[in-house]
Amino acid sequence: MRSPLFLSLLASSLVIVALGCKDPSKDAAKAVAEAPVPVTQPVAKAGEVVPFDAKSSKITFVGSKVTGSHTGTFGTFEGRIDLVDGKLEASSVKLDIDLKSVDTDTAKLTNHLRSGDFFDIEHHPKAAFVSTKIVPGGESGATHTITGNLELRGVTKSVTFPAKITVTSEAVETTARFSIDRTQWGITYEGMADNLIRKDVVLELSVKAPRTKG
Repeated sequence: MRSPLFLSLLASSLVIVALGCKDPSKDAAKAVAEAPVPVTQPVAKAGEVVPFDAKSSKITFVGSKVTGSHTGTFGTFEGRIDLVDGKLEASSVKLDIDLKSVDTDTAKLTNHLRSGDFFDIEHHPKAAFVSTKIVPGGESGATHTITGNLELRGVTKSVTFPAKITVTSEAVETTARFSIDRTQWGITYEGMADNLIRKDVVLELSVKAPRTKG
C-alpha cells in the first residue's frame, strides 16, 4: 500500500506536469501567415512621424514545449508611426528589431535562439515589420486590426492581428497579443523527440510613441 506522503508527492508531480504542458498560444489570437502584400500606403506627406519610445515600449515572446514555456524579450528595436491627420486608418507603422538583442530566462536558450536552428543572426541579424492596412475593430475587444509584412530569417509573410490602440494629443499607445507559426518563417527546429517545441509562438507588444508638441 502506498504511503500518504508518496501519494501526495505523486499528485503534486501530476499537477506540475499538467501546468507545464499548457500551450500559451491557445488563448492568443492567431496571426495566419500569407503571401506578402505590396506596400502601397504612402509615407505621411503632410502627416506626423511619431517614433516609439524604446524605454517605455516592450516586445516580448513566449515559446513553449511539452514540459513548459520560456519568456524572452528583444532589447533593441526602432519603430515609428506615420500618423496622417490623426487617423489610424490612413496611417502606417514600421518596426525594425535587432535580433542580437534577444534575451530569455535561460542563458543557454538565449544563445541557442541566436544560432542557425532559430534566428540565424549571423546571416539574418534583423527582423522587420511594415503595416499595409489598419482597420477599425477586431477580435477580443481590439480597437483595430493591423495587417502587415513581417520579415524574419529572410522570409517575408503578411500577418493580420488585433490590437488596442489609443491616440491622444500626448501619445499613440498600442498593445497586442497574438501567435505566429514559426515554421512559416523557416524556423523548423523541433527539439528533443520526447520534448518537442511547439510551432506557435506568442508575441506581445506594448508600445508608447509620444507625440511632439508645438
